[in-house]
Amino acid sequence: MTTGGTRGAAAAPVDDRAMKAAHREMWALGDYPKIVRTVIHEFGPRLVRACGIGPGMRVLDVAAGTGNVALRAAEAGADVVASDLTPALLAAGRQEAEARGLTLEWREADAEALPFEDGAFDVVTSAVGAMFAPHHEAAAGEMLRVCRPDGVIGMINWTPEGTIGRFFRTLGAYAPPPPPDAESPLLWGTEEHVRRMLGGRARAVETSREVITSGPFEDPEAMCAFYKENFGPVINVYRGLADDPTRTAELDRDYLEYARSTNRGRPGEPARYELEYLLVVARRAG
Repeated sequence: MTTGGTRGAAAAPVDDRAMKAAHREMWALGDYPKIVRTVIHEFGPRLVRACGIGPGMRVLDVAAGTGNVALRAAEAGADVVASDLTPALLAAGRQEAEARGLTLEWREADAEALPFEDGAFDVVTSAVGAMFAPHHEAAAGEMLRVCRPDGVIGMINWTPEGTIGRFFRTLGAYAPPPPPDAESPLLWGTEEHVRRMLGGRARAVETSREVITSGPFEDPEAMCAFYKENFGPVINVYRGLADDPTRTAELDRDYLEYARSTNRGRPGEPARYELEYLLVVARRAG
């Protein structure tokens, strides 16, 4: 498959380049493959099923990370391109693909300026990936542009009301403010925003709220330690507070309170967490 083609957006402004360089560095921290195995592994097969991905289909996974969806699409027989802003994540995905004997293409790419031709793919997917692109109309426009008419766009996004929504709000209280034009990723977890972003250029936009269970962890303290060791956004926030022990202690307190209050394990049993997400499946208008 040819994947040269046009770029759907102009070159990013200097401030955007700096922001995206910071994002690239943040997502490379820790051990994201471990996060996938422990927390979101089932998103891959779930989105492949929802989008009806099968043999011979041309599939693009946007903000693919280590290929959680892309690898399962390749297992289903599709011709797959996995794109992501962070080379370290693509390298980890490529290594897993080789270990599984799977063939797919790995491309470093910005979700807001995809380097693919118009209508190049039958299915475009993104699982808790494109939602983190700061400019939502740009990311939505690119996913629609590279999808063929009547093709499928499938997304999985964390909801703002769910456990992960609260997780990011807890962290966000201790992080530097985002640029003024950057939209909250959690907006993508609302039906209204999805329809606003896709509805004018897609038809049959279907959404459903679903839940996955994360854990078990020995206790809420173990859950906190797991993310502090392995998840880039958590590591990044703590690094930003390295010279402020008072704020670090406050974050420790709030983070543990979050972990305890959202734990759905029974008293005396391991901690587990119910994580709500929004499943989105739409067809690009002809």
